[in-house]
Amino acid sequence: MSKKRRNHSAAFKASVAIEAIKGEHTLSELAARFELHPTQIQLWKKKLLDGSKDVFGASEKNRRQTESEVKDLHAKIGQLTMERDFLSQALGR
Repeated sequence: MSKKRRNHSAAFKASVAIEAIKGEHTLSELAARFELHPTQIQLWKKKLLDGSKDVFGASEKNRRQTESEVKDLHAKIGQLTMERDFLSQALGR
């Protein structure tokens, strides 16, 4: 008999990963307490540690870069729209 796949909230995943990082309990103890596989807890812990750099500004840098790219693309769209309208008028359409 197979088990039903469970979906866990981000808050639950974070709390389990934080418990694993604290190191007060073994992965086996945490797995039993939260009814999870120890490998799943390790994956969440790794994901939390890998994503922690975004907390201190890496995502802010990416956001600013994306905003700059969007601004440039909007300018290009405006330029192309003006060129299209000009050529449309010149050709009498």
